[in-house]
Amino acid sequence: MAGVNWFDTGGRDYGAFRPDYPSELAAHLADCAARTGCAVDVGCGTGQLTRHLARHFDRVIGLDPSDDQLRNALPHPRITWRRAGAEDMGLDDGSADLITAAQAAHWFDLPAFYAQVRRAAAPGAVIALVSYGVMELDDAALDARFRRFYDHEAGPFWPPERRLVDDGYAGLYFPFAEIPAPDLSIRRDWRLDEVLGYVATWSSVRRLREAGRQEVLAGFAADLAALWGDPDRPRGVAWPVAMRLGRL
Repeated sequence: MAGVNWFDTGGRDYGAFRPDYPSELAAHLADCAARTGCAVDVGCGTGQLTRHLARHFDRVIGLDPSDDQLRNALPHPRITWRRAGAEDMGLDDGSADLITAAQAAHWFDLPAFYAQVRRAAAPGAVIALVSYGVMELDDAALDARFRRFYDHEAGPFWPPERRLVDDGYAGLYFPFAEIPAPDLSIRRDWRLDEVLGYVATWSSVRRLREAGRQEVLAGFAADLAALWGDPDRPRGVAWPVAMRLGRL
């Protein structure tokens, strides 16, 4: 494994390494909505949640301020991809039956976003702010080394907004009548390159690289590879899903 720069090759493709959400999530959101005409996914990235919503809604709009993210979003007959921010979504009044933000709301100007939500929401519409927490590896030794990297080595390089994700959005300002959320998790069987490719998409890893701390990344990759054994052997990984659901 010597000489492999995981954090250079993996960091280029957000869409390839960010986990999709469980299909049960989109189904539950559709059940909560009064109608299934139009869903809007704000800060959609490459469409990790957007694609699932298209199975349940007649029309889906994926919004993201990044052209690069949208270029990597796959075409779908029910999805319209648009470049727009959360604070100026450009939606018609009363047009959205569901408005979601997955792993994105902690970056928003929330009062401005919520003003847009209230304007765009149809009667009985649902808002869902979704996040997934820290990855857990089924192997105890791998998980312990991963948590040391997450908490102590990458930890100082996380932006302060990350605390909201770690807290499952419990501390997020949310001025809506709340709906109970289901207990869900994302589970995958991943190879070593997939785990490291996912880690490479983190903002803290980008900051580590910008700070010239390549030795921290190299040490983590080497330790994980030694504990993993055969890099092509899939191992179980999981993320707890948290959300705030509200009705307008």
